[in-house]
Amino acid sequence: MADKSGESLATVLVAGAANLAIALAKLVAGLIGGSAAMLSEAAHSAADTVTELLLLVSVRRAGKPPDERHPFGYGKAGFFWAMMAAIATLVGGAGFSITHGVHEISAGEKLGNLTPSYIVLAVSFALEAVSLTRALTQLRKEAGAYEVSPVRLLRVTSDTALKAVLFEDAAALAGLLIAAAGLLGWQVTGSPVWDGAASVGIGLLLLVVALTLIQSNLSLLIGQAAPRQVETGIRAVLLAQPEVEDVVELLTMMIGPGDILVAAKIDFRDEATAAGVELACDEVDRRLRERFPGVVQVFLDPTPTRRRQV
Repeated sequence: MADKSGESLATVLVAGAANLAIALAKLVAGLIGGSAAMLSEAAHSAADTVTELLLLVSVRRAGKPPDERHPFGYGKAGFFWAMMAAIATLVGGAGFSITHGVHEISAGEKLGNLTPSYIVLAVSFALEAVSLTRALTQLRKEAGAYEVSPVRLLRVTSDTALKAVLFEDAAALAGLLIAAAGLLGWQVTGSPVWDGAASVGIGLLLLVVALTLIQSNLSLLIGQAAPRQVETGIRAVLLAQPEVEDVVELLTMMIGPGDILVAAKIDFRDEATAAGVELACDEVDRRLRERFPGVVQVFLDPTPTRRRQV
């Protein structure tokens, strides 16, 4: 957990530093050129910077060790702060970009010198690409550890900081291309509609990202199960234990970024003694933690099947 938190923290720091520098550059370029798309991009990067700050809080809070009042740790606090980060993107980035774009389309303001805007867009693209590369490297590493594809892991990962950085960096690169298209469209046609439409497009892009991240974090907050592939592997480990006849019920829950709670009702073989059951439970606990490093809590309940109870 410590290594994973450290990697997520480094990923968030890289993204945050890049977004802060980019936001200031876009703001200056937007004010010089008067472009709604560039100002929307500045708001986009500013919202991303606030998001990274909240994600830092998320990583730090999730990493706190368990205590008497919170025996399962503070992992879900990480989910909460990650959701707050997504809401910041929704309100600060998407809201400003859409409203400012609509105003630009209706008002039809004339743009000024766009050379600084193009330079800032190019530099921003390079910086965002560096941040995205860092996040993708971490994603591929974690996917290899879980023996799944990076795309599959991105869909089911409970590492909310990594997921947020990946989504926001990808959206940032797409937003930069949309902004460039809006500026180019205005230069070719002389119509402010292109610049305003680009601003609205950036806002809609941020809206989709924010809603996706909010839904993901909400699912984790209310007790999302471990990925299906992990549950299948856990069941296989349980059934591989010689004393186990059947797995009556298996429940899992993500209790923190990458942390899994396992609770299972086990039908042990009739010939297994009480001491044998205790040893089997200890062995299953050890094997589960060895096979799945994310497993941090294991609860096994000896329970006969209904068939055997009749």
